[in-house]
Amino acid sequence: MYPVTTTSSLVSGTPSPDPLHAYQLNQELNAPRLHGRLSFPPHRCPQRPSGDASHCDELHETDKGHKQQLFVESLAQAGPCIMYGSSSLAMWPKEPWKGKRKQVKTAVSSACSVGEDQLLTATYVCKAQCDKPGSWHGAVKNEDTFKTSPFHLDLWFYFTLQNWVLDFGRPIAMIILPLEWFPLNKPSAGDYFHMAYNVITPFLLLKLIERSPKTLPRSMIYVSIIMFVMGASIHLVGDSVNHRLIFSGYQHHLSVRENPIIKNLKPETLIDSFELLYYYDEYLGHSMWYIPFFLILFIYFTGCFTPVEEESRMPVAALLLMGPSSLYYWYLVTEGQIFILYIFTFFAMMALVMHQKRKGLVLDSNGLFLFYSFIITLVLIALWVVWLWNDKILRKKYPGVIYIPEPWAFYTLHMNNLHPAKESF
Repeated sequence: MYPVTTTSSLVSGTPSPDPLHAYQLNQELNAPRLHGRLSFPPHRCPQRPSGDASHCDELHETDKGHKQQLFVESLAQAGPCIMYGSSSLAMWPKEPWKGKRKQVKTAVSSACSVGEDQLLTATYVCKAQCDKPGSWHGAVKNEDTFKTSPFHLDLWFYFTLQNWVLDFGRPIAMIILPLEWFPLNKPSAGDYFHMAYNVITPFLLLKLIERSPKTLPRSMIYVSIIMFVMGASIHLVGDSVNHRLIFSGYQHHLSVRENPIIKNLKPETLIDSFELLYYYDEYLGHSMWYIPFFLILFIYFTGCFTPVEEESRMPVAALLLMGPSSLYYWYLVTEGQIFILYIFTFFAMMALVMHQKRKGLVLDSNGLFLFYSFIITLVLIALWVVWLWNDKILRKKYPGVIYIPEPWAFYTLHMNNLHPAKESF
């Protein structure tokens, strides 16, 4: 028989039965990714007669029934964790003791059939590694396993908090804080908020992707994160200048050329420079910022499905966070003028939900939180448009079929009573 060795662990941190055959997962200590392939050493037959391929099988016939039953029971417990390579192993029949046994062969041509005791050992190791939390580290994730994840209260709370403080709160901090603390030729408090947002948000997005129960396309995620940081940084510069212009009398509800402080610029080519700045802020910056952001959310959303009905419910904490989260998305869509991007993302979510429902899959708690937040956001946008539908000045600023005024344009038109006091500086 093949020599038996005693080893403390086949997989780091996984206890091994004693004694245990010396099999190892394929290049487990050196390979950065485990693809679930089990590598067995050649099981050579002692004194194998020339041309006799069945000599090995006879060694397992005495207690075959008992060992086969143990193997099948262990294999059933291990579940989908075992993912054999296409050329490594062949599976046993469902009830091997009732029919002719299928030989399980290694890829090595000189090896005999791998016995049930060897597969039982390998099954134990696979199951122990699969049960170890975080042991695969994102390397072996089969979407057919439908591993569910609990509601990410910490991540969604951090998302909501930093969105409200660092994104929505940055222009408010710039207006409220005394101007002598942040002169007009220096970065404002809102700029520092924006810098923190550009660092924290990509980190939270990456942590959210890491917690997905499904393996997601990493290359697309990394490229999206890079574009997100680039777009947010471009927006930082343009938005900083545009908001500082408020203290000089700039009115957001008017176009660049219609603003009183811009009309008097000499030479007139300076107006083109301000229009270029506005383009970087409102068009290029927003596109490179928000397209990757919504793409990452949608990619994460594709992994939020489960066949278990009990997992399709939200905890109380999710219901409490849904209101602030939806209100922030309303601000993001209206101020960023990205309604088309938002509505296409929402339609894609709806289509995916209906497609997965046909397969018997439902959204888990994280998917429901994201999906319902988008629904409430759509309702808030509709109410916002209805409220300002007859505003003639804003209608002139936002012509066309899609009429969604910016909140800051509404502020400078109807609520701008702080700037006259500031203009004395």
